[in-house]
Amino acid sequence: MKNERRGRVLVIDDEEGVRSFLAESLERDGHEVEQAEDGAAGLRAARDEPFDVVITDLKMPKVDGMGVVRALRVEQPDVELIVLTAHGDVSSAVEAMKLGVYDYLQKPLSGPAAVRNLVKGALERRSALASPREASSSRARLTFGAASMKPVVEALTKVGKTGATVLLQGESGSGKEVAARYLHETSPRASKPFVAINCAVLTEQLLESELFGHEKGSFTGAHAQRKGRIELADGGTFFLDEVGELRPSLQAKLLRVLEERRFERLGGTQSIEVDVRWIAATHRDLRAMVREGTFREDLYHRLAVFPIKLPALRERREDIVPLAEALVAELSAAAHRAPPKIDPALAERLRDAPWPGNVRELRNALERAMILAEGPVLGPEHLWLEETDTRAEPERAEGSLADLERQTIERTLASVGGNRRAAAQKLGIGLRTLYDKLKRYGLR
Repeated sequence: MKNERRGRVLVIDDEEGVRSFLAESLERDGHEVEQAEDGAAGLRAARDEPFDVVITDLKMPKVDGMGVVRALRVEQPDVELIVLTAHGDVSSAVEAMKLGVYDYLQKPLSGPAAVRNLVKGALERRSALASPREASSSRARLTFGAASMKPVVEALTKVGKTGATVLLQGESGSGKEVAARYLHETSPRASKPFVAINCAVLTEQLLESELFGHEKGSFTGAHAQRKGRIELADGGTFFLDEVGELRPSLQAKLLRVLEERRFERLGGTQSIEVDVRWIAATHRDLRAMVREGTFREDLYHRLAVFPIKLPALRERREDIVPLAEALVAELSAAAHRAPPKIDPALAERLRDAPWPGNVRELRNALERAMILAEGPVLGPEHLWLEETDTRAEPERAEGSLADLERQTIERTLASVGGNRRAAAQKLGIGLRTLYDKLKRYGLR
């Protein structure tokens, strides 16, 4: 099965065996890898074309690893750096980390898993710190003409200029992250990082480590110090998605950060100060959770300084077709193709559909339609709404819908190189649902 492309990596080392080992390990994991035999050659390669991650040895002829680190920190501040060091030269690696290097690996290398995990983490940090979409893009996703959206946009615009903590409430898929990005992009912190985390997708221990970071040896597998996402968001905006899923122990730790603007990494004793603008989002009723005793009242009041409720898509039907056109343009730009037009018959179907998954479901349905159409016009025959399309005659709907569903799943899997988790996300269904459908249709 073909791996999906994950990132471009440059490996710089004067030992051919080490270079080959690292390159092969990362290529097997789906990365595109280039090699350079010394620091000077590595800098030339990095200046010729962009890389997401650079792995460099410290001890090399011509230009050593520290020279590479210093040069790239100035010339390409967005690139993530990992250094290789011998056992007796850890102090140099620590010095490199002070210059912003993501992490270091000690020689001799223990196996491919270590470097793969480090590169994965480096790419995640690069993604978290990447420049956000333009404010106009986020605003376009929020404003079309529905009366229910006007007070929402007005509130977002006013509070965006301040540093107030905002609580975004609304059903799943209603656009809470788009609203959070709009708040960041219209704030004085727009040039600083926008860092997000979904509290519902990680185990408690992983979520705690992702939020606060950890020191080396703080738990099994903590081979090096790691900064948490709150620390990475310093000066910018931190978006806590699905905050209602936080366990009580993490609620207490998060409350302290909001109150004192400081925290400690897991296993650490040094207090770290942060200057972060907080935005939280939830589809749950936090006030009801407070009454039930499952969410801290003091944390709720800290988060709900400025609450904003986003309406469901079914409550803003006059926005559905303009929103669909904007989403088609966005999807087309990402796919480097001309945006197809929406047929009037499809526009009517879009306006009438229930959209229980809100904007997220609409986006996924349009992406599926674009895959099926492969032409300049999207028609009603290209629309597949999972278990909600009841317009067709019953005797035809089961067979035709099943065929369309199977074809869509096959094409989506092919488009993501067979990655089932990515396919489930593109299709807008859960991973378990995808597995059930693969079994039902006999797909591998």
